[in-house]
Amino acid sequence: MPADLKARERALEEAARRRLGELWARGTAFLGSEVAILGGAMSWVSERHLVAAISNAGGFGVIACGSMGPEALAAEIEGTKALTSRPFGVNLITMHPELDALIAVSLAAGVRHIVLAGGIPPAGAIRAVKEGGAKLICFAPALPLARRLIRLGADALIIEGSEAGGHIGPVSLTVLAQEILPHVREVPVFVAGGLGRGEAILAYLEMGAAGAQLGTRFAAAAESIAHPRFKEAFIRAQARDAVPSVQLDERFPVIPVRSLANEGTKRFLAHQAEVRDKYLRGELSREEAQLAIEHYWAGALRRAVIEGDVEYGSVMAGQSVGMVTAVQPVAEIIAELVEQAVAILTQRLREASEGPISGW
Repeated sequence: MPADLKARERALEEAARRRLGELWARGTAFLGSEVAILGGAMSWVSERHLVAAISNAGGFGVIACGSMGPEALAAEIEGTKALTSRPFGVNLITMHPELDALIAVSLAAGVRHIVLAGGIPPAGAIRAVKEGGAKLICFAPALPLARRLIRLGADALIIEGSEAGGHIGPVSLTVLAQEILPHVREVPVFVAGGLGRGEAILAYLEMGAAGAQLGTRFAAAAESIAHPRFKEAFIRAQARDAVPSVQLDERFPVIPVRSLANEGTKRFLAHQAEVRDKYLRGELSREEAQLAIEHYWAGALRRAVIEGDVEYGSVMAGQSVGMVTAVQPVAEIIAELVEQAVAILTQRLREASEGPISGW
């Protein structure tokens, strides 16, 4: 390529990178990161090593507190701080019995971004986060709830589509984005669910998103402590393999969770049938039957992530799993996402600079 063309291409690419920076400037300013890409909070996966790797690569890592108690969370935060000097957040479940103590631990450790997930946060929790000087991030599954959360004090929102892995809502990200992004400007809104490429992130940024949250691609990263068999399952899987859990009987609700179909998911259907039949025979009360169904997956995520039981464990994954083709370092994943977005922007600038073709 002639020198002048090379210089032109470099100029176009630099302009494209500036444009991408402008599109997610609100997100990077809010997070304090170089790129507005958050790591999804995945229990057993989003611990110090992966969280620090995401932040060190310019993104924003988030610790998944899950069922940790205050002491365990404090240790995880300190462990993360030992691996990175960059900002990261903590995800807390609103139904946790020690939520107030977990918030206090996070604030005492200097965490400046707290995600409250799993429902509308209690007023006391919101007040504690705000008075403690941290930024509050909440999940908004619909426009009315987005507006309510902003009134309650949310500093940013995440809209997560049903394409995501783990616990999911009923609506896809494509619909949520159309419903919420044009109407919510008061706070930054981050998109999540089924994201695996930079072109998709760019599209949502241009719709008004401040950034994106990804989980599935990071779960299979080199820095993830997930068992090699867990990562191999991701690499083998296609989008259609990541399916929501099936509810057999409406009398016994099942919280939808998206994971890779395996022997465990097949056995879950049979288990529901067995429990229902025991209830119908009067061997179990309705409450006992519900509890028996809910306890089926107890410990199943840990078995899959830590022990590598991908046959009977819960291999939670989003539909973007089909885009996981190799175990990659986190920095490589983030760089790849950025380059994909920049390539589209560069192509647009190239076409605009060349103008219409004569005769068309």
